[in-house]
Amino acid sequence: MRRNLAYFLIVMLVAVASCSFTNKSFENDDKDKLLLDLITYVLEKGHYEPKDIDDDFSVSVFEDFIDVIDPTKRYFIASDIAEFEQYKFQIDDQIKNTDITFFNAVYERLIQRMEDAKDIYKDVLNEPFDYNQDESISIEYDKELFAADKSDLKERWRKQLKYATLGTYDSKISHMEKDADAVGDDHDHSAHSLEEAEMESRKSTEATLDEFFDFVDDLERKDWFVQYINTIVDEFDPHTFYFAPDDKEKFDMNMSGKFEGIGARLQKKPEGAKIVEIISGGPVWRDQSLEVGDEIIKVGQNGEEPINIVGMRLDDAIKLIKGAQGTVVDLTVRKVDGSLQEVSLTRDVVELEESYAKSANIIKGDQKFGIINLPKFYVDFEDYSERNAASDVAKEVERLKQEGAEGLILDLRDNGGGSLKTVVEMAGLFIKDGPIVQVRSSGKGKDVYDDKDERIQWDGPLVVLVNELSASASEILAAAMQDYKRAIVIGSKQTFGKGTVQNVIPLDNIVRSNEHGDLGAIKLTTQKFYRINGGSTQLEGVKSDVVVPDKYSYIDLGERDQSNPLKWDKITPADYKIWDGYIDYEQTIANSKRRMEANPQIKLIEENAKWLKGEQDETEISLNYTTYKEEKEKDKEQSDYFKTLSDYDSKLTFKSLRYEEELFTKDSVLREKRNRWHTNLAKDVYVEEAVNVLQDLKLNNIKNGKLASVKD
Repeated sequence: MRRNLAYFLIVMLVAVASCSFTNKSFENDDKDKLLLDLITYVLEKGHYEPKDIDDDFSVSVFEDFIDVIDPTKRYFIASDIAEFEQYKFQIDDQIKNTDITFFNAVYERLIQRMEDAKDIYKDVLNEPFDYNQDESISIEYDKELFAADKSDLKERWRKQLKYATLGTYDSKISHMEKDADAVGDDHDHSAHSLEEAEMESRKSTEATLDEFFDFVDDLERKDWFVQYINTIVDEFDPHTFYFAPDDKEKFDMNMSGKFEGIGARLQKKPEGAKIVEIISGGPVWRDQSLEVGDEIIKVGQNGEEPINIVGMRLDDAIKLIKGAQGTVVDLTVRKVDGSLQEVSLTRDVVELEESYAKSANIIKGDQKFGIINLPKFYVDFEDYSERNAASDVAKEVERLKQEGAEGLILDLRDNGGGSLKTVVEMAGLFIKDGPIVQVRSSGKGKDVYDDKDERIQWDGPLVVLVNELSASASEILAAAMQDYKRAIVIGSKQTFGKGTVQNVIPLDNIVRSNEHGDLGAIKLTTQKFYRINGGSTQLEGVKSDVVVPDKYSYIDLGERDQSNPLKWDKITPADYKIWDGYIDYEQTIANSKRRMEANPQIKLIEENAKWLKGEQDETEISLNYTTYKEEKEKDKEQSDYFKTLSDYDSKLTFKSLRYEEELFTKDSVLREKRNRWHTNLAKDVYVEEAVNVLQDLKLNNIKNGKLASVKD
């Protein structure tokens, strides 16, 4: 895609030169106005589907910006919003005139209200909370109105702080109960000890807020302006994003393959920072206490009082969570099942070695199959000859062939995508030649990306595993294999649904001269890709041939659940011929569906998924301690019930390849990683079914015996 990026920049620079868009126009303006003008210009000229910056756009920016900076509605009051309303239909005109009056008005009032909030929380936390009172709080903040006045705002703070303190209070009571059990005390807690626990809990919450506001006080105006810029940018689509200079450096660091931190990708939520991806080999992965869907609500540094990150900007929360190698971070986490847990992690340099392709032998009776796990479609954009996903998968395929694999599973679950070029090359490993994906730029015809190499590295039975988090490049590969009927796709009802292509444009490349320093960059959606059958994967994703539930089945995770996604559409199909290597492709799918419908483990997974959805939808939380405790116990019982999912045993044997076993003598960490992976695979009902499908495909194949050119 670098060719397209270079072309785009040339067009942009020519356009800039022809419209007298020079720094001279801004010699009397500040950097904020320059940024606003530059970014909106790039959006209008370069985005795949630019939006009209009109009154409707203005209303969206108005509502979204206020929601971004006050998501829990604990700063602004109704009169503030009424005052801001004068700008509701003016923001589009302000953007066109590089006028930042709306931002200034909201920013200045926010700073004022944050100062007010410091007094409010001190007053609230100076009084005891009555946990015998029968009251509740709604955490569905987007449906709450802004407080009518300061008195109403203080009451909102009281409930939110009582809720924030309730977990700490429960933890202290639980410790007291354990201590009493240890000394054989069967008496109820004294009123004095309960009062102490309540008072200490309030002090803990106050200390957390003190640190939070100390942190906020360190933020500069430019930090808030970046949020305003990204509110505007986000109206175009969820994958277009402005990187401030510091953020661009972090992006470059992540692309280089390693960083210091805990090894998890986070997503902002009203109730904290949600873990949406765990990086293999990192501290979170090694600890095994956290999982995708957990929400971090407090962050502490090596035993110090933690800071509550609820309502905090994601970037600010990440700054607290990340840190130097060897330092300790303490996380208070709300688990997927609703329980609270404290986890301490030692930060480390997170090598992306575990993000590279890896493979294993699967032994079932006297048969041997292979599995390749690919967490992402990685590539070094500066030097494609360096390690990349396509060449690595090709090596693993060859190694599996050498060891006698009779069928192959390509595991793309949780694979968020990556390089388009590697997808085309990888797909070519499994077909003779032909189109893999179609790409269209705004206002232009389509380009068809073909596999032109007639060699087939793997001509044997093939299964592709996907889930709701398989996105972008993963969807291209799964769709191509499905359209060719080359592989059977097993997994979620549909994959993520990201059918767009982005390029990162440094803004310094757009202006001739610049006196304001580094301007950062914009990640811009410039193209859409399409299946070879003509359909887009945008929003709809790839629908599995064999649909099986998982814990995410009823949770909103896909592109359709993001803000402002591009629409689904289709173009003319490419010219391709369906794979002729299977004798009864449809019957194999039917057999698999029957097995899955009768499998008790699948039924339990479905039950668990529905329960998790119900827990997520529970937005009214009791602030009565007795009720809170009862609900917590019920959740724990249900959570313990579903822990039996991890007891499943597929009876399959997993074994590292010979070349890797030789490495174990020098690398005990690698041995530990692979042993853990194999243990998890043996509990994986989806992998078990993939093996069953490979057996069916092998039996029903018109070619002779082992199709994979097996070598001893």
